Amino acid sequence: MSAAPDGPDGFGDDGFGDDGFRDDGFGARLVRTTDALGTLCVGIDPHPSLLAEWGLTDDVDGLARFCDGCLAAFAGAVAVVKPQSAFFERHGSAGVAVLERLLAGFAGSPTLTLLDVKRGDIGSTMDGYADAYLGVGAPLGADAVTLSPYLGFGSLAPALGAAREAGRGVFVLARTSNPEGGPVQLADWAGRSVAQGIVDGAAAANAAAGAADGPLGDVGVVIGATHDHGLDLSALRGAVLAPGLGAQGAGPADVADRFAGLSGLVLPTASRSVLRAGPEPAALCGAAESLRDELAAARAAAG
Repeated sequence: MSAAPDGPDGFGDDGFGDDGFRDDGFGARLVRTTDALGTLCVGIDPHPSLLAEWGLTDDVDGLARFCDGCLAAFAGAVAVVKPQSAFFERHGSAGVAVLERLLAGFAGSPTLTLLDVKRGDIGSTMDGYADAYLGVGAPLGADAVTLSPYLGFGSLAPALGAAREAGRGVFVLARTSNPEGGPVQLADWAGRSVAQGIVDGAAAANAAAGAADGPLGDVGVVIGATHDHGLDLSALRGAVLAPGLGAQGAGPADVADRFAGLSGLVLPTASRSVLRAGPEPAALCGAAESLRDELAAARAAAG
């Protein structure tokens, strides 16, 4: 798997400066990248049926070929890609090695990587996850990862600290697109929903890091685009990852309408609706660019 060319920010192949640290935080890089490439986040989900649609074998070789096509199509063409770790882990250590090469391939290109791992735990176990995904020199380091806060938002402190030190970002699950999440996420907690409490926790983390009146913070949240979320996002000062665009039923106009009150930016996520245009990189890139332009038009029409 070949690496993408170095991006205009001057970072090398690993995405970091000579001292091992980013020169700016994830939020600042995300603003710069979305200004240049739009807000679409493309999910890289090599599930078995999609490998078959591409004429690939459901093994490590097929996985690597799938990733080669995605790297060729999306590096420098979209702002963010979101590999789903589970579809690499199902192939064991060799699949995880393909994931490492994919992340390295995007590093240094203008496209940011958001690794979808949904990790969450307590104490030293959370420290271990932070070392694996978020620390300086992390073996599975991406520009950002998804985290699960359902052992308490405070349990994420090791991950938030490691991300801040390394200049990475996190997206914390708040109000997800799956219907099974409602009973937990909409439950009352001290006069507000659990989901609102998570959003407020992310807002507090961004404010503590100095993002309240400045650049976009490094702590975002995950809120599905497939339903009205009913959350107050006015103080977040972070990004919202909004899965559900395309195959799950949400359209560009839905995204513009449902996140109109956000104090930050929204990253609508599409996977199958883009990936089914493959396997040719030119067709994949064209599908992503078309959806990106539709999102921009809907956002402009909404004012």
